[in-house]
Amino acid sequence: MCWSSIAHDTIQDQRYGSGFGMLQGLLSILRKLKSTPDQEVRILLLGLDNGGKTTLLKQLASEDISHITPTQGFNIKSVQSQGFKLNVWDIGGQRKIRPYWRNYFENTDVLIYVIDSADRKRFEETGQELAELLDEEKLSGVPVLIFANKQDLLTAAPASEIAEGLNLHTIRDRIWQIQSCSALTGEGVQDGMNWVCKSVNAKKK
Repeated sequence: MCWSSIAHDTIQDQRYGSGFGMLQGLLSILRKLKSTPDQEVRILLLGLDNGGKTTLLKQLASEDISHITPTQGFNIKSVQSQGFKLNVWDIGGQRKIRPYWRNYFENTDVLIYVIDSADRKRFEETGQELAELLDEEKLSGVPVLIFANKQDLLTAAPASEIAEGLNLHTIRDRIWQIQSCSALTGEGVQDGMNWVCKSVNAKKK
């Protein structure tokens, strides 16, 4: 009887100990999650001048987009998203600046290429620049997101038309996505960034 009583107490202690251990384990995991710094991702934001890159960057950073001036050099902003710290480099798109793009290719995790969907006269030029970027050795295999921007304008070409015109379906050496968006209204921007985070996750596995 005495033995039975001791055994019962021991079982009780083990039960409470197990619950306490689980709680400690959970707290430890939570602490670890909290202390784990966000994984840093380097994103290169390119495209022709007046495509809406800086507006897009400011939209991502939840900043005022009412006063945008052409980017003469580069802007860089860090944006938190889905456990990632996205370091976005926005490089000016004027013709005289484009030769300097290659200075920023190193260690790029994702390329975001922005197109003015309403400026049909420049589709050939923008397609040529994109093709050259995809041929760059330092950007080999880097996932590319094409933002078909300015979809808020009535004259904007749909993303499907742009994809066909730029022969995106021929890209075989990397994952890619074209996303309709309006940097002005924010529509489609988050969908594109969700794809960016997914593609980074897939690449790291």
